[in-house]
Amino acid sequence: MSDLVAQLAILKNFEETAPIKFQTLGQFTLWRDAKKVSSKEWGRDKTLQLIQYLISYRKRRALHKEHIMEHLWEEGDDRDFKVALHGVNKVLEPNRPSRTEPVYLERQGVTYQLNLNEIWIDVDCIEKYIIIGNEALGANDTIAKEAYKEAIKLYEGAYLPNRIFEDWSSEEREKVRTLILGALVNLAELLVTANPMESVRLAQQAIAIDATWEDAYRIQMQAYIAKGNRPQALKTYQKCADVLDEEFGISPLPATKSLLREIEMIA
Repeated sequence: MSDLVAQLAILKNFEETAPIKFQTLGQFTLWRDAKKVSSKEWGRDKTLQLIQYLISYRKRRALHKEHIMEHLWEEGDDRDFKVALHGVNKVLEPNRPSRTEPVYLERQGVTYQLNLNEIWIDVDCIEKYIIIGNEALGANDTIAKEAYKEAIKLYEGAYLPNRIFEDWSSEEREKVRTLILGALVNLAELLVTANPMESVRLAQQAIAIDATWEDAYRIQMQAYIAKGNRPQALKTYQKCADVLDEEFGISPLPATKSLLREIEMIA
């Protein structure tokens, strides 16, 4: 567990000290040396598209130039790529001496990737916090709670909301959405007994992200029972059943129905 504590400390420190920081959730923002960079500095939208694409595919090593162009610009050519690439490097390192290699955007031949050792990205950090939380879950719930709380704190909304119609952004958007829903439910479950109303709040936060996330309704039902509010627990089940029927034409899972029966038996 000491390793997980150390990993948490490293993540928190990197968030504070990283020279380049990106927020991709809720809005797209860059901080360079702790100063917020104006959106005007990006200039052309193709420059912004390129950095957002590189962030979206940061885990895939060596992104080929042709592959990037095919995803981003159907009518694009080498000049578009070169101008966008120059724009990205200019924004990230405006004072870089000429004829020196970029620090944050690494190139090998015609392949490119971000230097994640020097760049902090909210979605990347969220994933790492949740991994720590999942590893600690059941073994050291104190660490798990802290890790989940840090992840949830960073969640500001949908991934790259200005690119919701771009296919290349959808995989990362769905991944972070699923991760944060899991973190909310796991943390809510850990708090059911000790702090049921906080558990209710967290479950509601998950439902606000995805109204059909059934795990959140179950946790909320358990939390209301822990608080002694049987009527609200029953209302929560009915809301879950109504949403699932309206959205998918299905009824709640057996686990949810079983919990309902347990609640109904409470005098």
